[in-house]
Amino acid sequence: MFKHLMVPVDLGHIDKLDRALKTAADLAAHYGAKVTYVGVTSPQPGAVAHSPEEFAEKLARFAAGQTELTGIERAGSHAITVHDPSIDLDRKLAEAAETLGCDLIVMGSHIPKRLDLGSHGGHLAALTHRSVMLVRDAA
Repeated sequence: MFKHLMVPVDLGHIDKLDRALKTAADLAAHYGAKVTYVGVTSPQPGAVAHSPEEFAEKLARFAAGQTELTGIERAGSHAITVHDPSIDLDRKLAEAAETLGCDLIVMGSHIPKRLDLGSHGGHLAALTHRSVMLVRDAA
């Protein structure tokens, strides 16, 4: 059913993505699907990496680690550099989904709070024709 999964990851908060990563790995194993881990960074130095090139290397190492950890047969990474990730994140992820040709986006989601104005997953689903699966971490 699914041939290519896109999994957006925040390398600064990997500890909060455990269930989404396991879900993507299970789906990939079940369908024999490829997985592409996508990360978004800015050109400025940050907590995760000092440059977009370093960020891309760390994302590639993360993808390789997921392959070893979960046994996913086909996995890769796709790093995106934008000037302001907080503004451009959803649009750039939607563009990546189209560019990569994925048919399912699996992403982690926070537990909603009273004053939440919306989730990245909800916004992403509105911007793309791809299916989006939101996986909440256990409360």
